Amino acid sequence: MKNTEELKEAHVGRLMLKYFIPAFIGVFVNALYNIVDRIFIGQGVSAEALSGISVIFPVMLIMMAFGMLIGIGTGVYVSINLGKTDLGRAEQTLGTGFALMLVVSLIIMLVIYVLKVPILRSFGSTEETFQYANDYLNIIIAGIPFMVIGFSLNNVIRSEGNAKVAMISMILSSVVNIILDPIFIFGLKMGVKGAAYATVISMFVLMMWVLYHFLKSKRAVIKLRKRNIRFDWDIVMEILAIGMAPFSMQIAGSFVQGLLNKKLIVFGGDLAVGAMGIINSVMTLFIMAIVALNMASQPIIGFNYGAKSVDRIRQTLRISLIAATAIAVVSFVLIEIFPGAIIKVFNSDSQVLFDIATHGLRLVILAFPIIGFQVVASNFFQAIGKAGLSIFATLIRQVICLIPLLYILPTFLEIDGIWLSYPIADTISAMVVGFLLYREWQRLPLIVHNHELEEV
Repeated sequence: MKNTEELKEAHVGRLMLKYFIPAFIGVFVNALYNIVDRIFIGQGVSAEALSGISVIFPVMLIMMAFGMLIGIGTGVYVSINLGKTDLGRAEQTLGTGFALMLVVSLIIMLVIYVLKVPILRSFGSTEETFQYANDYLNIIIAGIPFMVIGFSLNNVIRSEGNAKVAMISMILSSVVNIILDPIFIFGLKMGVKGAAYATVISMFVLMMWVLYHFLKSKRAVIKLRKRNIRFDWDIVMEILAIGMAPFSMQIAGSFVQGLLNKKLIVFGGDLAVGAMGIINSVMTLFIMAIVALNMASQPIIGFNYGAKSVDRIRQTLRISLIAATAIAVVSFVLIEIFPGAIIKVFNSDSQVLFDIATHGLRLVILAFPIIGFQVVASNFFQAIGKAGLSIFATLIRQVICLIPLLYILPTFLEIDGIWLSYPIADTISAMVVGFLLYREWQRLPLIVHNHELEEV
């Protein structure tokens, strides 16, 4: 097939660009899901409402974590099997992945609904922000199956080489969200509930679109067949092993965000939580280009890992590292020059919120130029089946470095200690991940030809 032939033979640089452009458009538009909600709520409701939905961010990370666990695990294993020209195994992987998506999403929905109040309290909700957070979460819970299935299957679409289709999927659902947000929030005066309804509807649209692709579209390389929608436990273990790294990253991110919210309330109050919500949105927007690089490289690396093509894997990794570093440096410069203008997009009424967010943003991104290669390295380990290394590369920043710093530095530096925890954690983790990446680069021929999947 054309998609698999180009993964095997096309010029790597041109292939990366071909996959990067639709991936970037798709993830950038996808990032607007939560960001647009924050902009409309911050400008149209209140700074306190913005802080309320910022409390929901860790919960959203948990939902996305399970989508990434299954979606990325399924996508990478599909790529590897396509590289081996084993179409039957790739379709079995899709079917097993879909069965996992159904079961896991329903379990998550039930658990979050039952534990909703303690979850919100543990993630930093206060008396002033609880009602906003609760109203938003009550509605979002109903959309969990749509989110998990939609995002997971869209990742598989990208992994089979259909980057443009994956891009259209994200544009379609995000445009629905962007159109409905002002209608529900302002037109129907529904406030944060309107933002939640808009998000759930857009998730449903995404899910229906990607299901149509695998069931009916002629563009699909593999099909979702009824006979394959079952638990093949060997495939389940492969999916979970590969997807564990991004899952761990998201879960760790959720825990860190909950801890961060509590620290911010102590040292800066509810508006500091809202400021962190803005900072997260800004960071997300600028890091999306690096995420798109990973999405562009993943099917190339995964396919050529299955095909045992060391040179093409190395070319893909080299291009990704150079491009990611360039993106990170340019992003750092732009944020440092225009922090105020960026913050005002989210809220232009509260001077206190503006001052906290502007100062915090400048400190949080101090080590941003070295973030790019860390993100690429974790994706590389994941794409070649090095689940243990990928998990470690992710957790060293989020857990091993950042959490202790969040406990220690605010004691001496107050809120500045919270902001400075980020660049310090980035610097320490960059040194460790750089060493691991160099080691795996040297060992790559042995890893590929022996299909060593041992965890470190």
